[in-house]
Amino acid sequence: MTANAVEALQPPAPEGGWRPDRKTWWPWRICAGILFPVIGVLMRVEVVHGERMPKAGPVIVASNHVSTIDPTYLVRAFWKLGRLARFLAKKGIWKVPVIGNIMRTSGQIAVDRAGSAASSLQAAEQLVATGSMLVVYPEGTLTRDPEQWPMRGKTGAARLALESGVPLLPVAHWGVQRLQKPYGKLHWWPFPRKRFVVIIGEPLDLSRWQGRPIDQRSLAEATEALMDAITALQAQLRPGETPPAKRWDMAADGDPYRRGTQR
Repeated sequence: MTANAVEALQPPAPEGGWRPDRKTWWPWRICAGILFPVIGVLMRVEVVHGERMPKAGPVIVASNHVSTIDPTYLVRAFWKLGRLARFLAKKGIWKVPVIGNIMRTSGQIAVDRAGSAASSLQAAEQLVATGSMLVVYPEGTLTRDPEQWPMRGKTGAARLALESGVPLLPVAHWGVQRLQKPYGKLHWWPFPRKRFVVIIGEPLDLSRWQGRPIDQRSLAEATEALMDAITALQAQLRPGETPPAKRWDMAADGDPYRRGTQR
C-alpha cells in the first residue's frame, strides 16, 4: 500500500492538526516491518510492569536518557504495549532528508532549544489532547553522570503535566549502554545478544502541586519528585548498585564530554 493510500484511510485531523494514534501511518509500518527486526537482532526488548501503561488516552512518559539510540528502543518497547511514541526533538532534525519527513508525518514535535519553548509546549498540549502518548526526557540531554544515573532534570515535563492535567508516568531503562555508551560508537556485533529492559512506574502523584500557582518553586519540587521516581526505577534494574546521594548537575559539576570541563 502506498503512502497516499494509507493517508486516505486516516480520520480527519482534529483541531490543532494532530491525528489520533494509528498504526497505519507509513512511518510506523516502516518501523514495524524493517527497523524493529533489525534492532531486535542487537538487543532483546523486555518490559517490566507493562500493565501500568494506559491502553489508550493521553499520557506523558518521562524517561532517563543514556544513549542517542535509546529512543529507538523505547519506541519498540511502547509499540509492544500498543502505544505510539511521540518525542520532543531538536528542530534541526527536521532538515535532514528522509528523516525529517518521517519525523513530521509520525507526529513528532520540533523544539528550538535556542529560543522560547512556549510554542513547542503549546504544540505538545495539542498532541496530548488527541489522546496520544508523549515521551519527554526531563534531563534535556544525555546523562553526564559517570555511572549513567539520571542527572538533574528540567521542568518542562512537570509543567506540561500540571498545565494539561494529563498523567505523568515515570519510566526507566537499562542495558542500552552495552550497545552504545553516551556519545560513543555503536557496537554492531550482536553476540552475545544484549537486553534492553524498560520498567514502567506508577503515575506520579501531582496532587500536592495541583491548585497552586505553577511557579518555579512548584515546578522545581515536582521535577525533583519525578527524577526521584525515575532514579528509583532504574535502581530496580541495577541490583547491587546504589544511586549517588547527589544528582549530577551540569551547571555545577560540568560536562565531561566537553573539552576543558571536569567535575
